[in-house]
Formats: sequence, C-alpha cells, structure tokens
Amino acid sequence: MLEELAGIISNQLDGALGVLPLYIILKFTVLLTAFVPGISILAMFAIWLERKVSAHMQGRIGPMETGGFHGWLQSLADGLKLLQKEDLMPASADGLLFKFAPYVAFAPVFTAFLALPFGPQFIFESGLNIGVLYVLAMLAIEVMAVIMAGWGSNSKWSIYGAMREACQMVSYEIPLGMSILAGVMVAGTLDLLELSYLQGGGIHKWFIFHNPFVFLAFFVYFVSSLAENKRAPFDLPEAESELVAGFLTEYSGIRWSLFFFAEYSAMFAVGGIQAALFLGGWNSPLGLWDPIYNILGYDPVTAGQGFFAGTITGGAAEQALGMGLANADGTGNILGMILINLYCFAWFSTKAMAIVFVQMWLRWTLPRIRMDQVLYSCVKVLLPASILLFLATMGFVAVFGDAVPENYTGPIRLLHLIQNDNAWIRMPLAFLAVAAFAYFFVWLPIKAFLSRDNHPKQSMFPDIMPVGNTIAFTKHDTPEDEISEGIITES
Repeated sequence: MLEELAGIISNQLDGALGVLPLYIILKFTVLLTAFVPGISILAMFAIWLERKVSAHMQGRIGPMETGGFHGWLQSLADGLKLLQKEDLMPASADGLLFKFAPYVAFAPVFTAFLALPFGPQFIFESGLNIGVLYVLAMLAIEVMAVIMAGWGSNSKWSIYGAMREACQMVSYEIPLGMSILAGVMVAGTLDLLELSYLQGGGIHKWFIFHNPFVFLAFFVYFVSSLAENKRAPFDLPEAESELVAGFLTEYSGIRWSLFFFAEYSAMFAVGGIQAALFLGGWNSPLGLWDPIYNILGYDPVTAGQGFFAGTITGGAAEQALGMGLANADGTGNILGMILINLYCFAWFSTKAMAIVFVQMWLRWTLPRIRMDQVLYSCVKVLLPASILLFLATMGFVAVFGDAVPENYTGPIRLLHLIQNDNAWIRMPLAFLAVAAFAYFFVWLPIKAFLSRDNHPKQSMFPDIMPVGNTIAFTKHDTPEDEISEGIITES
C-alpha cells in the first residue's frame, strides 16, 4: 500500500522526486509516527499492567491506589521521574560501552516489530520471506547489550549478571529454535504473512492443533522465551536478592529505563511470534463464522487463496478484491479492507498481550530458581524434549501430511487451509485448549468474584498487623510475662 501511495503522490508531483525516494520517505514517516510512539506506549502500558497483575495476585495496596483511578498515572509519573534523574556513570567505567549499551538493547527490539504481521496489510516489511528467523535474530542481539552493560560498568555485580545472561541465552536458544522448527515444519514456510494466511479457517486450523507434538512444542517455546527475556523464574541476570540489580546496578535515569522498555517490548515481540506461528496470527478463532467477517464480507479462506495466487500483491483495489471484499459494482472495497485490518490488528494484539499476561502471572507466582537449576532445566529437560518433539513432528507430517489432490499445481502448504485432513486430531486438541481457557480465564475469575466475602482476611494477626489503605500499624503493648522471662526487653 505504501508503494501505491508513493506512486500516486509522484504522479501528482509530475514525477519530480520519483517513486523510490517518496517510498523511502513514507517508510521513515511511518516509523516516526507509528512505531516509535506505539512501542513507547506499549512499554508504558506493559509496566502499568505488571503493577496491576502483582497487585491483584498478591493483595498489594500501593499499585491499586497510587496514581488516580486504578493507578493509571503511576507509569507516567515514573517516566517523568526518570527523565529528571541525574545520568550517573562510575568513574572507572568504560564510557563507550556503558553509554552505548542501552541503545543496543532497545534498537534490535524496535527493528523486530517491523516484521510482525499485525494484519493482512498492517505489516511494515511484507517481502521478508524469513520473517521468523529475522525477528529471533534481532531479539538475540540484546544479549550483547547486557554483556556490554555488565563489562562497561566495571562492577562485580554487573559482571556477574552479564555472565549469567550470556550463559542463559546461549543455552535456551537451542530448545527455542528447535520448538520453532516443529511449527515451521508443519507450515512449510518462514514467512510470517504466509503463516497467518494459512491459519484463517478457524481455531481448528491453527498450527498449535495440527498434532500433539506441535501442541507440546508451543509450551517448550514459551518456557524458553521466559529465559530469553530474563523473566521469572529465570530472572537471574538482574536478581536483586543477591546481585543488587545485576547488569543494571550502575545505571540510572533514562538509560536505566531503556533496558526495561526493551524487555517489555521484547515480551510482546516474542508473544507476536508465538501468535503468528502457533495461534493463528491475526485471524479470528471463529474463522468463516465470525460475525464481523460476515458483516464486512471478508472470507479468510478466499483471502489465503488469493494471496498465494498473487492477486493480493497489486494496488489497494486489487488487494481488496483478492481478500474477498468487493462493492456492488465489483470494485475493491477499500474501506472494508481498512476495517478488516483494524479488526485483525485487534486479534493479533490480544493474542500477544495474553501471552505477555501469562509471563507476568508467572513472575508473581513462582520463586526464582538457582543457576544450576536453570541449566538443568535447559540441558536435561527442554533440550531433549525439543529434539524429540521435532523428530516426532517430522514423522507425523511424513505419515499424516495433507494429501495432494490429482492435478494440483498450487503450493503444498496451501492445502492446510483448503482441506480438512487430520481433523480427528485437531478438533480434540482445540476443544481441550478452549476448555482450559474457559476454566482458568472465565470460570475461576467468576468464582473468585462470587466468593469474595468468604476469602480469608489479608492478615493472620489483624490485632498486631492490620492491613488496609488507611491503617498500616497498631501499637501493641508488650506482655509482662514475656519481659520477665527475658524473651524480649522493654525499651
């Protein structure tokens, strides 16, 4: 769409600048007006969400009350505070590494967003046929920033944290990659656009339900991504209990905040890959039965066939027609295409944010594990499991792969969308996942709300340690017998 817009503007200007320079200018404009503010707002929202998740799960009063209604001003206040803080650097630090590390952490995460398919046309770089590898390669660069920050700080705490991160990321990248290969083998492509188009038939067409081995590979990927993003229980590089703040110990102000912007943005990017590869990408789980699709006249199966046939590579009108969107006179429905992309954007963002929420959920539920347990989990558990799942997926695809009809000339991977092979295994897996989702995210919250008056009190000793938003401490008189027996002394 940007190419078409550049051509229109060039014609209006009588070709004074040419199509290619205008196309480049438009891309930079999109970067500055959409991606930079969008990623910043996303990181701020994720920080606010982290506080709310911790408050609800651990009964924290501060995040619930501070900052106006439901604490929504707290993240903004923290941002203003960090902007005003003095930018300090240890006297013995390596100035170049110390100052450059935060930008090396944030820049790769920013570039990873350029390949995420937020919608059929809502993708910045649509011609990248190795999108999965590109995004993972960009996210892997962050380990260099952590090492630079740790070594450049010239602090033992920072160096310990940096070495932990290097060891952790190098180890977990192997099971992460192997679990991705299991999904890629089923899809037959690394192109994030193709991955999303192939899963448009409904929830039973999502690759996570293709076979039981990809279903398990999804969870191997998720656990490995926790270690890649330094999330609990794998947050050893910044373990405050023994390393003060790890590789972040010597940072302050805006440089400190850039590391966390990179972390929360990377959480969304990792969730975006997981959504595109396993969870249907931008597609609705209802597929052809989605009411919004029916209102707008969008057919995801027709759109997938049009994409692989090459009818969605032209101008906006041709793309709309290839997606199954048409006006009464047979011309492309441009407004319908924009609305469909916005609807798909909402689905993709919801899936990615659901994965981010589960990452936060685990942080406030599980304790941090030791370094030897981190390596054991990788080398003795996830690595063998990912290899076995890869081999099992290979065997399943070879034995139960989509049958090729006679005289079929299209791409083999398109058969996943237009045929109903292996429904005997996809439907039970889909039913199991929907039942689990309904139990954890629908029934349990409703049950907790209905039984809220029967929950145990927040404090086991309300007379000594009352809990509330107005009372924090009550003076307690020391019993005379405890003083006489020398258990405690009277001050």
